[in-house]
Amino acid sequence: MKVTVVGDLLLDVDINGTATRLSPDAPVPVVDVGGVRRRAGGAGLVATLLMRDGHDVTLVTAVSDDDGAAHLRRALSGVELLTGAPLAPTPTKTRVRIGSHPVVRFDEGCAPAPTPDCTGDMRAAIDSAEAIVVADYGRGITFNEDIRDALTTAAHRIPVVWDPHPSGSQPVSGVSVVTPNLAEARALAKAAGLEPVVDPGAGTAQAGTRLLEHWNSRAVLVTKGEAGAVLVEATGPATDIPAPRTSVDDPCGAGDRLAGSLAAYLGLGVALREAASRAVADASAFLAEGGAASLAVDTDAAQPGPAAAGPDPAAAGRHASAGAVVELFGNQPSRPDGVQLAAEVRAQGGTVIATGGCFDLLHAGHARTLAAARAMGDCLIVCLNSDQSVRRLKGPHRPIVSMEDRAELLLALSCVDAVVVFDEDTPEDCLEFIRPDIWVKGGDYQPGELPEARLLATWGGQCVTVPFHPARSTSGLAEALAKVG
Repeated sequence: MKVTVVGDLLLDVDINGTATRLSPDAPVPVVDVGGVRRRAGGAGLVATLLMRDGHDVTLVTAVSDDDGAAHLRRALSGVELLTGAPLAPTPTKTRVRIGSHPVVRFDEGCAPAPTPDCTGDMRAAIDSAEAIVVADYGRGITFNEDIRDALTTAAHRIPVVWDPHPSGSQPVSGVSVVTPNLAEARALAKAAGLEPVVDPGAGTAQAGTRLLEHWNSRAVLVTKGEAGAVLVEATGPATDIPAPRTSVDDPCGAGDRLAGSLAAYLGLGVALREAASRAVADASAFLAEGGAASLAVDTDAAQPGPAAAGPDPAAAGRHASAGAVVELFGNQPSRPDGVQLAAEVRAQGGTVIATGGCFDLLHAGHARTLAAARAMGDCLIVCLNSDQSVRRLKGPHRPIVSMEDRAELLLALSCVDAVVVFDEDTPEDCLEFIRPDIWVKGGDYQPGELPEARLLATWGGQCVTVPFHPARSTSGLAEALAKVG
């Protein structure tokens, strides 16, 4: 899907180290620096995450011509960058971390910036988008009248998600969802003269409702950190959306992950409340993985050139099998590696293979089927039923092996490049994200009889079957184990 991100670009620098002693000059820790890593922040983080999800991403922003901008361009390799004139230095936020715990942040070049120009290409990127995220960090891009006019027009035909900032501009009329956090919602409501919000217990919904009317947006999603979010729509009561429990050291980037995911889900046709629920889960999972800090790279070592265009299909598969992580759909957290791998392989002209199942007790029949599937293309992505899904399909005593362990065992096989876990009873939603060229199943089915065949045909994919291996089944193993027990 073609997603355009409109917003302000920041450079985030992470200085990571250890601290075992205090300074003799003052009672402060001495940090032994282990590494300095840089990443694109603000709208750049939104674009990076959407690109990792496999979307075709264009970033409409302003970039300076200083050293910080050079780091940003390397960090954003793979994102189409359309920029206005360099009117201000690159805003840089440097975080010092001891282990995973941030101890201090230094901001440079973050003074108010003049409004950048809008080029014809920038306007065309907004006009041609299938979904738009506005990541306003108060640096001026959303004040440009040409950009605002283009966003107003776009809001009438496609999903536009606006992540606001207290120093930014007011969202244009008619956007699909505005996504302030609770502190921003209160500050924005106060600045607009909509305070006070009297009832603390209902304050989130009240602030959201008042801002909804003030902005003339279709919905407002007020995020509350680990407490989830509250969705306010023009009609009906507010909806509380809980967040999965997550241990978080640094919440940096959660709002960017949420806004990007929400726009993508809406662009794919997911209903608003379900899209909001998935986006909240995505943000929680992103933080559980390490948040924005996990995306930092040594941009000094990044060498632009032909290799930056993307890995060859075989190399992409080998790399992913070593580092692939579980991806969850439905009401579960989401990690993008399986989707990203599919996009990379497809971009290089490779063939994406997928198969699915519970794989509760991995046996020789599974191994043969998976090996046969991998031989058909350039990567194999396994769609794995979550524990809840297995329980609904197989009964209360299944699965025998947990979702995390099943995924780990599958990834240990050299023929498996990535695992994507889905929470539904069928893998259709999962397949919509991966869009494999070939869907492989074992058994005595005719390929056209597989329930997934019609879905794959919508993007030109096909279903194939590989031979079924009798006397090798999870149910048989489970029964044998029960007798031994």
